Amino acid sequence: MNFLELVKARHSVRSYKQCPVEPAKLDYILECVRLAPSAVNCQPWRFSVVTEPDKLARLKETYAREWIQNVPCIIVACGNHAEAWHRKSDGKDHTDVDVSIAVEHLCLAATEQGLGTCWVCNFDTERCQQVMQLPEELEPIALIPIGYPSEEVIAEKKRKPLDDILF
Repeated sequence: MNFLELVKARHSVRSYKQCPVEPAKLDYILECVRLAPSAVNCQPWRFSVVTEPDKLARLKETYAREWIQNVPCIIVACGNHAEAWHRKSDGKDHTDVDVSIAVEHLCLAATEQGLGTCWVCNFDTERCQQVMQLPEELEPIALIPIGYPSEEVIAEKKRKPLDDILF
């Protein structure tokens, strides 16, 4: 599929089949993540692929939504603010921007591989830090459930018209 078709196919999946994601597909997706651009090439990110049942169950407790219970895998995206580029003129920290670029590479690569994802940012970051045993310098920024969608229906995207986003 071309890039526009890929972007149209990527959507938030909240219902997954109960089958694991093949390691080769995860490796491919993570290579796409690794190659994501970042400000001044600082790459202030770390990712953890969680499939081990006990750890996965504890991680799911950080997000109080029923739909996440059937997810076979969650990728935890973390940022290190000390490693990120900070704009000189105002000190703006680009950690969240850089991690977001890498996560969208993840989501698009997963879509290309026939997998579904969903950005989860409304989770208990403190509990996630404990479950993942993250060092203090790593901030969990997003959880990305990943797996085979149980439904093939893609809802029409509701986006502002181009005229509304250009100035």
